[in-house]
Formats: sequence, structure tokens, C-alpha cells
Amino acid sequence: MIKVGLFLDTYFPMVDGVINVVHNYALRLAEDKDFDVTVFVPRHSKKYTDDFPYKTVRCKSVRFPILDYRLPKPRRDAAFKKALKDSNLDIVHIHSPFMVGEMGVKYAEKHKIPAVASMHSQFEQDFYRATHSKFITKLMLKKIMKVFNRCDEFYGVGPAVSEVFLRYGAKHLPLVLANGTDMSPAENREELIARVNEKYNLPEDMPVFIFVGRITVLKNVFFLVDALAKLKDKHYKMLFVGDGKDLPALKKHVTQAGLDGNVMFLGKITDREELKALYCRSKLFLFPSMYDTNSLVQKEAASQSIPTVFLEGAVTATSATDGVNGFIAPATAEGYAAKIESVLSDEAQYKRVAEGAKRNLWRSWDDAVEELKSEYRRLVDENADKKQNNSQ
Repeated sequence: MIKVGLFLDTYFPMVDGVINVVHNYALRLAEDKDFDVTVFVPRHSKKYTDDFPYKTVRCKSVRFPILDYRLPKPRRDAAFKKALKDSNLDIVHIHSPFMVGEMGVKYAEKHKIPAVASMHSQFEQDFYRATHSKFITKLMLKKIMKVFNRCDEFYGVGPAVSEVFLRYGAKHLPLVLANGTDMSPAENREELIARVNEKYNLPEDMPVFIFVGRITVLKNVFFLVDALAKLKDKHYKMLFVGDGKDLPALKKHVTQAGLDGNVMFLGKITDREELKALYCRSKLFLFPSMYDTNSLVQKEAASQSIPTVFLEGAVTATSATDGVNGFIAPATAEGYAAKIESVLSDEAQYKRVAEGAKRNLWRSWDDAVEELKSEYRRLVDENADKKQNNSQ
């Protein structure tokens, strides 16, 4: 049995793409008798309790006023340190390079076991947005890359992400280990569409667009509203699914753009079947983010044969080819609106691209985790061989 430790500096009840990746890894590893998985993460609050089919070890954390996230304090948590010490791990897998992630790497070094890192986020954007200083951003990148470079192997969630981390200073080009989704193609598509039409009073012939994710300026949602305002035909509905600190400002922006009649805010939806139904009813998934690397939601949309409209130059757009399995628009409100109008005007092309999205971009978590298990086995076996050779 291989004992795996997954390390992340935030966790439920917060929800973001990286948390969902770790959760889906842990779920599937826990189902396999050949693996024993423990997730090492910060505690959120005394009121929140874990209810997962896998083990979690939580460390103390404090609220960080400027950010949505809490600040972990693993080094000051005796119970956390003891649980980690007693875990007898065979491999460490970090998903962030901060306090909890660095502690995982330190454990791996002390016990001479493999440490691997998944690289999810464009940290350069995060750091610059927080500091507005290129100098401080450079220093912070250097610091996190020191943590990543202590690992034996790196994984980017796509080729472009691997290139980003090579530019950040990775000691070699990260391997690609793509994410997946737990959403499978709907078998009762027409029924789901009818249910959404009735619930939200949508005419059958009305084009529906959807965005799913945190409502934050990071996702370029204000740009999206500006683009929608440029559409000549106002016969459409835009569904925003999600919550976030910028939701009140976005609602105000929608009103100022004169789009109150076109836009619906549905809040955070955790029911996967309800979310699947919304994807099925949608014509396009609109995702103009320049921040994301390889978002899970674009895979969810693809599972239902819903193509995404990306922006030129976005890392998350590199998984798609314009006119083949997705659409890539110029990075202007006018250009994005024109791309939407072009798609709506060519139904034959739309159907080809929708089929391409499902064929090329949909990937199940089961497939992704099988690949991950192979990597774990390889690294653990190589480490055992190394120890044996050193002992001879």
C-alpha cells in the first residue's frame, strides 16, 4: 500500500479549482485498496466539520482580512505536527508552495521520500495584483520556486502552464497531468433542458450563455458584461453561476450597462445535476479569464458538448483550437461580442465545434487519477530502488 499525503494551503468550506482538484484526487485514491491517502490542510473554523471518505488533518489558521483565504499556522500546531510525524507517508504531493505545502516538502526531505508538486496558478498575477510592485513580485516568485524546486517532479495542468512555470524558474519543464471532471454527458438532455426552461421562464428559442465560477475581477467578469452590451441582438439570457466578493459590484455594472433584463445571477450551485442541466440548456460557455490555467468548468461544459469562448492569449485557451473544439476571440469587448455573433450565425460550424469540445476536451477524473497513480507508483518504486542501491 502506498501512503500518499496531499498538501494544500486552503480547503473546504472555501471552494476553488485547486480545492476541487485535491478533493477529487483524494476521493478516488481512497477508493483504491492499494493507496492510503491523507489530506493536510488548514482548519477553517470551529463550526465546520469534515465529512469525507478520506482522512483530513487540519492545522490552525487565522483570518487574513485582505484575502478570501485564511492564513495557515502549521508550525505552531503541535497536534498537526504530531499527526504528520506519525503518518508514515511514502510520497508527498503539494498543491501550493506556502506554509502547508512547504511543510510537506520538509517532511519528504527528512524521511527521504519523493515529493511532487502540481502547479495550478499564475502566481505572478496574484503577487503583482497584491503588491503592485514588480520587484516584490520577483522576490515572491523566487521564494515559491525555491519550494517547488525542492520537489522531485512537477506537473502542470497543461502544456502552457508548464511553460509558465519554466519561465518562473522551474529547474526543468514540468510534466503535463491534465485535470478531469466528475460530470458525465447527460442521458436525459431534453428533460433537463425543459426543466431549466420552466424554472427560469426561458423561451425555447432564446440563446442562453453561461459563466460558472467565482464572481471576481480575476475572472474578467466585468469585461464579459461589457462584451454582452455590444451584442446587437438582445434576445439572449446570460446566467452567472457562482458567488464572490465582487458580486455586488458586478450587479451594479450590469445595471449600468442596461442588461438587467438579459442577465440572471443564480448564486453558487452545489447540486451537480442542477448544474449539468444549466450547461445542457446553454449555447455557449463564456470564459474570458486571463487568470485561469486550465479551468475545471471548461471541462464540465465540454462534457455536455457546450463549447467555450476564450480570449486570445489566455493560458486556459491553449487546450482549444478555434473553430475545432472551442472558440477564441480577440481580447476586446467588441471582438468578443463579434465572435459570439459569428458563432450564432453558423449553426453547422457550431455543431461541429460542440462535438469537438466533447471529443477533445472532456476528461474524466477517473482517467486523470489513473495517470496520477502510475506516477506515484513509478516514483515510489524508483525511490525504493535508490535506497536499496545505496545500502549495498
